[in-house]
Amino acid sequence: MRSIRTLINEVNNLLIKKFGIPPRNKKLPDPLDMLIATILSQNTNDNNSYKAYQNLKNRYKSWNELVNVKRVTIESVIRVAGLAKQKSHTIKELIGKLNTKNDLSLRSIKNLDNNRAIEQLSNFHGVGTKTASCVLLFALNRNICPVDTHVHRTTNRIGIVSEKTPDKTFYALNKNFPDKIAHSFHTNLIRLGREICTPTKPGCGICPLNELCNYPNKNFDLKKEGLKRDFMLLDNVSK
Repeated sequence: MRSIRTLINEVNNLLIKKFGIPPRNKKLPDPLDMLIATILSQNTNDNNSYKAYQNLKNRYKSWNELVNVKRVTIESVIRVAGLAKQKSHTIKELIGKLNTKNDLSLRSIKNLDNNRAIEQLSNFHGVGTKTASCVLLFALNRNICPVDTHVHRTTNRIGIVSEKTPDKTFYALNKNFPDKIAHSFHTNLIRLGREICTPTKPGCGICPLNELCNYPNKNFDLKKEGLKRDFMLLDNVSK
């Protein structure tokens, strides 16, 4: 029987063979940039959240300016991302607290281990495990795999883990994660979930993981892949 670590490596290799090694910025983005971009990405698509992120970056020279900006103004600027009232409240409160602590660079998390860093980031209103772990992976280059709905669905269908919630999947998946593959594994699993292993009627007939996947309700009716969406917001965040 394969160990979780072995299975993760096998899945990663098959996904790379299918999708290639995902590109990423050579220069790591600022952690606060990444945190705000990830907040904007919640419950929307990457294109809309990227537009909202760019709207903020183009309008304000620094995040510190948001201290004196009304929440409703932020809401109007990020409206394209959806849930603008909720997200503007999160961003406004986040900037206010970081400004009070004189920590707008989020330097306080840079020397913490993964668990402590996630715990500290999750103390902010509206920031959960997935958002916090995205900051660690994409801005601090930690070997940690965030779990969104796609990663949760695919890893449970494959049989890597057997968990009921994304947060439980996250901790089970990252308990003994193989070195240096978190970015490719995470990003390619999202592509798999968007294009092939969809919530309903997954395209098992064209899935590169079909032979090792334990999903009991496989669907072989679909022979073509879904719409390709190569753009990944978090790999396009820059200062």
